[in-house]
Amino acid sequence: MTGTGRAGGAAPELTAPLRHGPFRALAAGRTLLYFGNGLATVALAFAVLDATGSVAQLGLVVGARTLANVLLLLAGGVLADRMPRGLLLCGACAVAAGSQGVLAALLLLGAASLPLMIVLAAVNGAAAAANLPAAAALVPQTVPAALLRQANALARIGMEGGRIIGMSFGTLLVALIGPGGAIAADGAAFALAGVCFLAVRSAAPGRPSDVAADPLRELAEGWAEFTRRRWVWAVVAQFMVVNAGMSAMVAVLGPAIADASFGRTSWGLMLTVNSVGMLLGGLLAARWQPRRALCYGVALTALEAAPLLALGLSPVLPVLFAVMFLAGVAVEQFTVAWEVSLQQNVPQDRLARVYSYDALGSFLAMPAGQAAVGPVAEAAGAGPTLVGAAVLMLAATGLALCDRGLRTLRRADGSGGNAPEG
Repeated sequence: MTGTGRAGGAAPELTAPLRHGPFRALAAGRTLLYFGNGLATVALAFAVLDATGSVAQLGLVVGARTLANVLLLLAGGVLADRMPRGLLLCGACAVAAGSQGVLAALLLLGAASLPLMIVLAAVNGAAAAANLPAAAALVPQTVPAALLRQANALARIGMEGGRIIGMSFGTLLVALIGPGGAIAADGAAFALAGVCFLAVRSAAPGRPSDVAADPLRELAEGWAEFTRRRWVWAVVAQFMVVNAGMSAMVAVLGPAIADASFGRTSWGLMLTVNSVGMLLGGLLAARWQPRRALCYGVALTALEAAPLLALGLSPVLPVLFAVMFLAGVAVEQFTVAWEVSLQQNVPQDRLARVYSYDALGSFLAMPAGQAAVGPVAEAAGAGPTLVGAAVLMLAATGLALCDRGLRTLRRADGSGGNAPEG
């Protein structure tokens, strides 16, 4: 992985990217997006459980959002490499705000049916398919190359800070006015994020305007860029399993176990503690990472299995809070290293497409996992289901670390060159 180093002088200070107006606007918008996502993580789960009383139907709603996101990620990547990314983000936020506003109205009026919730969740997932590759690929267009590590870390700190506040606020709103009011606040957060993205001025990074668009050719170019680096697809394959396991716990089984044992408030606080760990992990990554940062980050993701094991074997609150915090710290060490690895190794005009393939591969198993985990847990029990998922996550991490290119990939010295590719 490449990143800024100390050759030729001291490393830039953590806040240096904030001197650049486009980065400030981008970071603010992404923070608001994550505020809304954190709020929705709590509110949507309990909205569906209140409306249907079924863990399996909760899995269908959450899975519909993820499925729409996965199916449209490649299109989102092509668009983000073709048009101004800030403009694309504004449009996607408008769609997301509209879908959440309609869902909130239906919930408040008592008219929310399962089919309607599935459709609106899918619309929200479609908007996220454009948001994800565009926002990540836009970072190198808002700061100098020497500030990429600090910029990504600051963005992650803002995003996880937004998620923390969103989850806390969501827990409070669900308790005070119910899930419908919380979903309405979620829609407002998406709308405000769109306003922030209006201030991000960036040129379209793709081909000149006189070259005709060919989506299939552009997808093929993105695929070639994605597959030419073995360490990229080794990590993406790992996260197919890791993300499926974590999403099944956070979106489906966790809320159900909380309802049956330690309560909704404790579950919301537990998710907040996980985000606090991510926040502190981002601060650590901004100030220090080893030369083999990507290998270090991938190895630490083994800690993501700890919350599943704890929740599946014995849901004791002090243990759950501790492992959720450690998992948050660990995953952020990986995320910052991963973001900079892609941004400094992949050409700017193909970066969003590589991000879309990355997200597609990483999220591919999530819809099936979220939809299937309810029936599996009803048949085998929630505990064995979570333990089995944790074992699969650990195995996937071990297989990724078997790749020699990943283990030997090093940070660049900050001179602008790329690390050897694995």
